[in-house]
Formats: sequence, C-alpha cells, structure tokens
Amino acid sequence: MKVAVLCHASAGGSGVVATELGLMVAQAGHEVHFVGSAQPFRLSGHGGVQGPFFHQVSGFAYALFDQPYPELAAANTLTEVILEKGVELTHAHYAIPHATAAIHARGITGKTRVMTTLHGTDVTLVGAEPAFRHTTRHAIERSDHVTAVSQFLADQTRELFGIDREIEVIHNFVDAGRFVRITDPTVRARFAHPDEALLVHVSNFRPVKRAEDVIEIFARVASEIPARLLMIGDGPERPRAFELAKTLGIIGRTHFLGSFPDVQTVLGISDLFLLPSSNESFGLAALEAMSCEVPVVATRAGGIPEVVQEGVTGFLADVGDVDAMADAALRVLRDRDLYRRMGAAARHAATTRFHPDEIVPRYLDAYARTVAGGVVGADPAKTYSRTQH
Repeated sequence: MKVAVLCHASAGGSGVVATELGLMVAQAGHEVHFVGSAQPFRLSGHGGVQGPFFHQVSGFAYALFDQPYPELAAANTLTEVILEKGVELTHAHYAIPHATAAIHARGITGKTRVMTTLHGTDVTLVGAEPAFRHTTRHAIERSDHVTAVSQFLADQTRELFGIDREIEVIHNFVDAGRFVRITDPTVRARFAHPDEALLVHVSNFRPVKRAEDVIEIFARVASEIPARLLMIGDGPERPRAFELAKTLGIIGRTHFLGSFPDVQTVLGISDLFLLPSSNESFGLAALEAMSCEVPVVATRAGGIPEVVQEGVTGFLADVGDVDAMADAALRVLRDRDLYRRMGAAARHAATTRFHPDEIVPRYLDAYARTVAGGVVGADPAKTYSRTQH
C-alpha cells in the first residue's frame, strides 16, 4: 500500500503519534510519504532508499496575501505526491489544515482515499472556534474514514458538531522498548539525591495543562518529604509556573528543563508523573511515564481515565483539587509496596493494551477497509492529470 501522511512537525502528541505510526507502517512493508512544512522531528535519522520519504510543502509570498495559506500549499504538494507516487491512502492527523488539505487534493485527483485521525485540540480548541467550526465539520464529514484517540473524543466530536457518522476509536500507543525503567543510580543522580522523590510533568504549558497546579501539588508534597520536581516543555504558562515556584519557596527544588529532547531518560528515572489538566483527549505523556513503571496522579478529565486506571496504575482527582492530588502523591511515594504494584501495573498496561503490536494492526486494518471503498465525491471519468490544461 502507498500511504501519504500529513501531520505537525512539532513535538506535540499528534505529531509524535503520526510519525511513530508512519515509521511502523513503513517497517511493515508499505510505502510511506510524509508531507509537511518541515520534517517531523522524530523522523530525523530515518528514511533512505526504501523510505519513509519526506516531501516539503513550499511557501509562497505574494503582496495581495496578508497571511500564508497552509492548506492550499499542502494540498498542492500532496497532489503532486499522489500523482507521482500513486498514493492510495492519505492519513491526515488533525482536522485543520491536514484533513482539509487531503480532501482538497482528493477532489483534484480523484485518486486517493482520506482517513482522518482526530487528536483533541483540532476539535476541542480549533474546531470549536467559530471561524473554523464549519470547515472542521466539513473535514470530518467528508473524510472517507475517521478515527479518534479516545472514546471521550469520539463522543465529544459527535456532540460538538451534531454529527452521527462512525468514528472509530484507536488509542495511542507507546514504544515500550524505548520508554523503560532506568535503574542506573548515576543517571538519576544528575537530577536528584538518592533520598529524594523525583516528580515530573511534561507538557506544552498551555492553560489547559494547569502548570500552576503542578507547582501547588509539589509544594504540598515537598513540605512533607524530600522531593524534587522536573518541569519539561515550554509554552505560555511556563513563566507563571516559574513565578509561583519562587513565591512558594520551592524554586530550588523545581527544575524547568524546557524542551528537553531526552524525555525517555527523565521518565525512566522518575518516581511519579503529574498531569492535572482540565482536559486531555488521551494523555500520551502519562502513557509514556507508565511504560517506564511510573505511577500517575492526574485529573479525572477527558480521555485520561481510558489510560490511567484508578487505584491500579495511578490515582485520579477532580480538576483543580490540588489537595487530593497531593494526598494521592504522598500516598504512593510513602508506600513502597503500593508504588511497586502501581509501577508494575502501569508497565503491564503499556506493554499490552497500548503496545504497538496491539494498536498498529488496528490502523493497518482501518487502512485496508478505507482503501477498499470508493473515493468520496470523486468522478472516475473526470480525474485530474498533470497534463491537463
């Protein structure tokens, strides 16, 4: 099968999942073409004669255009790839601009099927914005097949846009061979003393992540036991979290590492993962922590309960209840037997329910079912070719 993949190049969850999936689809023997404005960061070091391949979307500056048109540029590049490489399926990760670009290219060529995977903010944030609501709904309705990373997101999408089409739920996965427990004490010593609990938070520091709640939780924990906190990532709420850490007098034990590239090492030496988000469509960072045998304390929000099993792989609390989350954190960190049981259960979930061997075949099956259908809105007698004038 020949597959084109449209995704964000950044370190966000959708780009990570899209890239990892594309690499595994290529390893399964399929021809994979990534299309984007920049090469996905996790694609670096991969590729070659056998692929996967990357096709860069070109920009265009024109005096009459007061802003770039990423969807049109992506649709044009994707059209070229479809015509030159015979792409049978285009997998768009994110509704806007990727699904809209894919549908546009399908309309031009009549030669590809479009499968759209919804990751969360493309529906809950961008799609809910009045300026994009109709465009997002059109992208979802006109895709040949739609998947979502959680049941919560699938249900929310139907409710938000008033649609009743099928949305298949395929959870995210984690590379359990890369996200593993690290027992070397010299690695951990770079970040904490042997007697200190090491807590970690990974996010893009948007308001929905509630980074200040992380600081509040840690302040309560640190007042009871020796502990350190690692804040990984960057974004608009990072300065506020930094200032709060100073105000609460814990800045000396709180380390803001920025966009730290070696996330798996930090997770591999940590004791507890904090995710107090007001909404999460899935919670990929929590799953990566679980794969490293790290229990999770998080909110009972969005798709998180589909990832973190209450009382088994971690504890859940209401959004904003920092006292409850701090109490849960202390309970895990003080009870070594509970910590070990939760860590083992977390790893088991990562290596069974969320392992690539479980998830990737579901995507490949969805690919096959999608390609087997006809192209939505295409007239076989009027397909576009590069020679048309």
